[in-house]
Amino acid sequence: MTKADIINEIAASTGLQKKEVAVVVESFMSKVKESLLEKKENVYLRGFGSFIIKHRAAKTARNIQKNTTITIDAHNLPSFKPSKSFVNAMKESN
Repeated sequence: MTKADIINEIAASTGLQKKEVAVVVESFMSKVKESLLEKKENVYLRGFGSFIIKHRAAKTARNIQKNTTITIDAHNLPSFKPSKSFVNAMKESN
């Protein structure tokens, strides 16, 4: 499902115009990004899941083609962790 599909589904189920729904969806995504990137805060959505920041430590790796050792710097990655109720619902739907 794409963002356009989500906008269409929400517009059909709520009766709102697609432009209004698109603004809300874009605003939601920008606030999640802002929270993770600028504020370094996790976003918790009860019953759905959490957008969290995972820290990866620095490590050494091998470049197989050149047969050299390289260092990968420490960095943060965004991650999504579904809630227990969401995971259980997925398990039950199979």
